[in-house]
Amino acid sequence: MSITRENWTSRTSFILAAVGSAIGLGNVWRFPYICYENGGGAFLIPYFFALFTCGIPLLMVEFIMGKRARGGAPQAFEAIRPFMSWAGWLACLCAFIIVTYYCSIMAWSWDYIWYSMKLAWGNDAAGFFNQQVLNKTAGPGMLGGIQMPILIGLILTWLAILLILWKGIGSVGKVVLVTVPLPVMCLVILAIRGLTLPGAVDGVIYYLQPDFSKLQDPRVWLAAYGQILFSLSLGQAVLIAYASYLPKDADISNNSFMTGFINCGFSFFAGFAVFSALGFLAYQVGVPVQDVVKSGPDLAFITYPTIISKLPFWAPFFGVVFFLMLLTLGIDSAFALVEGFATPLKDATGIKHTKVIIWLCIIGLAIGILYVTRGGFHWLDIVDKYVSDFGLVTIALAECIVVGWIFGARKFRKEINDTSEVKIGGWWDICIMFITPLILGYILIHSLIKGIVEPYGGYPAWANWVGGWGMIVAAILVSIFLGMKFNRKENK
Repeated sequence: MSITRENWTSRTSFILAAVGSAIGLGNVWRFPYICYENGGGAFLIPYFFALFTCGIPLLMVEFIMGKRARGGAPQAFEAIRPFMSWAGWLACLCAFIIVTYYCSIMAWSWDYIWYSMKLAWGNDAAGFFNQQVLNKTAGPGMLGGIQMPILIGLILTWLAILLILWKGIGSVGKVVLVTVPLPVMCLVILAIRGLTLPGAVDGVIYYLQPDFSKLQDPRVWLAAYGQILFSLSLGQAVLIAYASYLPKDADISNNSFMTGFINCGFSFFAGFAVFSALGFLAYQVGVPVQDVVKSGPDLAFITYPTIISKLPFWAPFFGVVFFLMLLTLGIDSAFALVEGFATPLKDATGIKHTKVIIWLCIIGLAIGILYVTRGGFHWLDIVDKYVSDFGLVTIALAECIVVGWIFGARKFRKEINDTSEVKIGGWWDICIMFITPLILGYILIHSLIKGIVEPYGGYPAWANWVGGWGMIVAAILVSIFLGMKFNRKENK
């Protein structure tokens, strides 16, 4: 029996949704730092090489897999080879694991929008974040109590996800018309303000000054591939789920190029907003720019609040704009990650979309309580490391093997070209069969060896086993079970 499947209302809605899932917090707090650390302007060479040899080819893979299967990641893998459906379920589980801690970061953003109105962090943004907002314990073995302001932010985040996904892909298409352009406008405001501050030019120079000698270091090229893989939301089931709602004649290659270029362009532009502000901070405190460069949560919730408090005027306004940008960047990625799991669950079980969304939001909120405890930051750090380094790389590698070697890259390329204006040639086959899997395989093996030899982050070995290796093994076992249970061809 054929199932009537909803389609995107327009190509624009799909592109915005795909871009919204790709552009996230990492584009602001990770890419500029990686660019600076790996050769500045020279890093753009391996970065765009990775985009063309890994990012865009895998975008095409996920778009065509979803469109041809008319289902989520498990159904897409199953349509190629039934025994590979476990890889699709693993993608869904990794996406859901990510969103459970990702929402806690968004909860911090909710709180900081409020704190920005009065610049509540005062002259000690680090102490405020670590000792008052998070109130961190000494390690993962001490959870402590729940931080109520963060819990309220977590509840607001999951309510927003529930409301956005309530009516399915149609409501997503309407929401992204607001939530994708809004952070771009916020970033433009912050970049203009940052570039007008004293010391801004020094910050931008540090960001872009090319060091071509770095290109001889293989780690720089691996950093470029890692950034492309993670920033495009590849291996997270999201893009396959979104593509399953495409019409049969949808253009795959153009959509992939647009998604890749918009995402990378946003990352590059974010560097101007970030480093101009860092240059201003360095000017204010009288130190070199490199002494104030941070990445990750430290940049967003310590360094940037410090910068905001030193602005000569309208500091609360720019604080609200910055954290509103983080919140809207995060919400697109968050509801996309949930939809990436909801779509295949709905397809596999026949349960109504609204019921699936309700249960996923309830379960996600319940798990997320761990991350809003005083020890939650430690667990967030551990889980994020392992799911990114092992889960997502494994899934992307499985996509290359299934498409390039089991099904056949040439046959997949023909399907892409059949409905695409821009025809892709044999370079795509080479990327999917050789370049991308070799790079991903090296990254996976290197991460495995390093993870076994050296426990991550100085955390106790038991914490790495529980929140890291144990979680990965459990996710793989559950994905294999789901693959066997919901395999449509074997269960007929």
